[in-house]
Parts: sequence; structure tokens; C-alpha cells
Amino acid sequence: MNANSETNSKLPLSEATFFILLSLAIEPHHGYAIMKDVRTLSNNRIVLATGTLYGALKRLLELGWVQRIDAPESNVTGRKRIVYRLTDIGRSVLDAEVIRLDGLVAAAKNHLVDEYTHGTQAPA
Repeated sequence: MNANSETNSKLPLSEATFFILLSLAIEPHHGYAIMKDVRTLSNNRIVLATGTLYGALKRLLELGWVQRIDAPESNVTGRKRIVYRLTDIGRSVLDAEVIRLDGLVAAAKNHLVDEYTHGTQAPA
């Protein structure tokens, strides 16, 4: 199995997983920042509870899609803050999912345009 088919075998992603990976695509984040980012990116549709987020992160760590790094700054308790970063494999999976979703949207648009063009439906 080549890398592309192996990546594609992991798709489709759940929305929560998609938005967690998307949150980490630009820069590493700590858990609370991921929670806030996912909520913003999903237009408040996905609100991750702490347990849900850390369960998902544990699975993503095991898959090798994210990795843990120490943040340069500590949190208010003085402990090192754990930050998560997207790995190359995680980036490949996210990219493949974006391509898959683009294909779905393109197919839907083409189908709807064909339907409108053939007069079976009027555009809203």
C-alpha cells in the first residue's frame, strides 16, 4: 500500500478530528487554545469538552498525526505547558481530507447546476 492510499484509508475524518488538525495546521497550540480555535473554526457548531479533546489528542498522538512539544512559556501554576503540533503525516491526512471535501462540493455543485440547466429545478 502506498502512502497516498494509506492516507486515504483514514478518511473521512470526523468533524472534531478535522477541526483539531485544522487548528494545528498554522501553528502549535496548547489544549485550551485548540478548544477555542475549533469552536471558532466551526462557527460554534463543535464545542469540545476537555475530556473529548484530550481523548482525541491521545488518539492523534498514537496515530502519529500530532506530537507533543514543550512550550517555551509556563502556565499560571509554573508548570511547563504542553503544546501540540501537526506532524508531516497529520498534514498529509488533513490535506487529503480537504481534497476529498473539495471533490464532494464540486460534485454537488455540478449536479445542481446540471439540474438547474435541464429545468428540473429552479434556483432558489
